[in-house]
Amino acid sequence: MARDDGRYANSPLKPWFESLHSGYGQCCSDADGYVVADPDWESDHGHYRVLIDSEWVVVPNEAVITEPNKIGRTMVWKHYIDGHPRVRCFMPGSMT
Repeated sequence: MARDDGRYANSPLKPWFESLHSGYGQCCSDADGYVVADPDWESDHGHYRVLIDSEWVVVPNEAVITEPNKIGRTMVWKHYIDGHPRVRCFMPGSMT
C-alpha cells in the first residue's frame, strides 16, 4: 500500500523516484520506500539480503534496481505475502 501523503511533492528527486523500476515493475516514490541502515542489509557476490520486520529476506535479482543511486542510501520497497515481507524493489547504497 502506498503511503505518499504529499510531503515529498516538491522534492527535486520526486520524478527520479517515480521513474524507478525493477523487474517486478514500478517501485513508486520515495514515500513508498524505506531507508535501510547498513547493518540491516548485506551483499555476497552480488546477491543481497535485507532485514525487514526482524526477518532476513533474500532479495530476488529481479528486485534490484541497477541504475545509479542518486541519494546514496539503501532503500527497499516491500510488500507482504502470507504475512511475510517480500522485496518488490531494492536499491543498494554505498555501505559506508
